[in-house]
Amino acid sequence: MRKPFILVLYYSRHGSTEEMAKLIARGVEFSGKLEARLRCVPDVSPTTEAVDPEIPDAGAVFCDENDLKNCAGLALGSPTRFGNMAAPLKYFIDNTSSLWISGSLVDKPFATFTSTSSLHGGQESTLLSMALPLLHHGMLFCGIPYTDTKLRETESGGTPYGASHWSGTRGDKAISVEEKNLCITQGQRLATIACKLLEIMEPK
Repeated sequence: MRKPFILVLYYSRHGSTEEMAKLIARGVEFSGKLEARLRCVPDVSPTTEAVDPEIPDAGAVFCDENDLKNCAGLALGSPTRFGNMAAPLKYFIDNTSSLWISGSLVDKPFATFTSTSSLHGGQESTLLSMALPLLHHGMLFCGIPYTDTKLRETESGGTPYGASHWSGTRGDKAISVEEKNLCITQGQRLATIACKLLEIMEPK
């Protein structure tokens, strides 16, 4: 029997958000109790014409409804676009009405993460905007508590609303030690909460 899994779902344009997703996945799998399932979403066209292959040439495969429906928890990541999530991820989330109707995501924990080109480029508003549709789904928002001292020590990314990364205007800033550790911590916390909820809901 397969382990329950945390879905780490992201859109990444230049690779920074994808790298964060992999770090969060590492944190999820740290305890050995849950798997991390990495999934991404395809680009969208201004004319909504489908042009991407069913399987991307590199990186994680595209997410489908069953990945989201059957997850024990969700980590959702996107680069910032004017203080909001990127259009491809928003398009995917906007098409999850069937899961909202069925209540498939109710009481499952989620976390958000983001990457920006400027240090004050809307990290916190992006993290919170990604949370809104998931709260409508009845999910439980898991941020990063200030009991984690790395949150108070970071000089780049990292917020109580979720992990973040300052990639620089050219996207050439490597993920800092603090940012890396906060990504792993966020994955660990999400997995811990998911495990506790699974234990509570299991029949005795």
